[in-house]
Amino acid sequence: METIGVVGANTRNHSTDLLAGLTVAKSERARRLPQLMREIGAQELVYLATCNRVEMAFRGDGKTRMSEYRQRVFRALSGREPKPGEAERTLRAWVGEGAVEHLFLVAAGLDSVQLGEHEIRVQVREALLTAREAGVSGTLLDFLVTEALRTALNVHRQVPISGRRVSLADIAVERLADRLHRTPGRVALIGVSPMVRRCGAELAGAGESLIVVNRTPEAAAELARELGGEHRSLEEFRARPDGVEAVLIATGSTEVLLGRPELERLAARAPSGEPPLIVDMSMPSNTDPEAALATGTTLEGMDDILAEAGAGRDRHLVDLAPARELVDESLAELRRGLAERLMSPVIAGLNQRYRETATEGVNRLFEKELKGLGDEEREVISRWAEVIARRFAHIPIKGLRELASEYGASAVRTFLAASGEELPEAGSQLLGRLEDLAEMEV
Repeated sequence: METIGVVGANTRNHSTDLLAGLTVAKSERARRLPQLMREIGAQELVYLATCNRVEMAFRGDGKTRMSEYRQRVFRALSGREPKPGEAERTLRAWVGEGAVEHLFLVAAGLDSVQLGEHEIRVQVREALLTAREAGVSGTLLDFLVTEALRTALNVHRQVPISGRRVSLADIAVERLADRLHRTPGRVALIGVSPMVRRCGAELAGAGESLIVVNRTPEAAAELARELGGEHRSLEEFRARPDGVEAVLIATGSTEVLLGRPELERLAARAPSGEPPLIVDMSMPSNTDPEAALATGTTLEGMDDILAEAGAGRDRHLVDLAPARELVDESLAELRRGLAERLMSPVIAGLNQRYRETATEGVNRLFEKELKGLGDEEREVISRWAEVIARRFAHIPIKGLRELASEYGASAVRTFLAASGEELPEAGSQLLGRLEDLAEMEV
């Protein structure tokens, strides 16, 4: 039974409303993760939730079937029992090599709606930090996610992206820029998420006037300084909004922050006399869609932005072929590295076994056929026997390395059993650990 799995859903297969129902509020994640790990019966866990995906990467017990984990994840995230077939329709699952490959592709932005996006790397890193804070990441997942982030950084550094949008934020900025071109004015940024920061940097670079709004005034002030804008508390802005032509909102809150009263106040104070454009990239949405319709406010939600991003996705797949190659190379390197590291005690044990066998044979010769040799001659023969032992050991050791890398620990154990070799206790324990990792097919 494979031990590494990923279970989740994304907006390429489901609506943002469905994902919202599976999302744990950002402020609650560190507290909830230990409970989630117990509920799904995992030994390690990393929970990732973004505007277009909710996924759990975990290390299982090696006995439970992945279909059962899928049921448990649905139950833990939705808070109810799935209907027949509902968990399978809602949640995708990856196991073994597919799960680890998926982690690498996600971190590199190659599984995103907007291919090659950079924000996902930041979000994966934050997910890992939250898992560490909650004490649920574990040695194996921590290592795999860290390697995925390292590969993602290499991809973003080495694969040219000029002339192509690489973030959902780019689409949001285009929508905002279109409105500001028609009715120039200030933009309110609600939240300090990576998406807001990226949009804010783009807008500030274009010379737009910005107001940063956040529930925590200190966080708003800090980002406002970075962007050269003003700042307001969320409570102040909702009650007495500034005159703005557009609002970008992307928070970790599950509440409706812009309801009918807030939208009416914004519309009344817009300098152009037209209700401001609202671009809401939160999941779930922080803007009441019915209130937007009633007040004549144009609301661009994540479904609209994701639809535009998805329209050009297939064209960009070809452009990002070099990025995919980097991921494949990193996965192969990871496989070799794990095999080499975990096979070291096994190889040391075999080397020792060959040397001991050679020494025992030479000593028997010294006791019988060669008992008349002097100390100097005996030393020469002993050294020669050690050299021969290392040379004979080289062939099976080389083969074992390749077996471990390509076919996993089960093949190594079969080879050793067939050849009658016995491993030292430490080597046997490490080989058992290699079998656990080999079940990932990595």
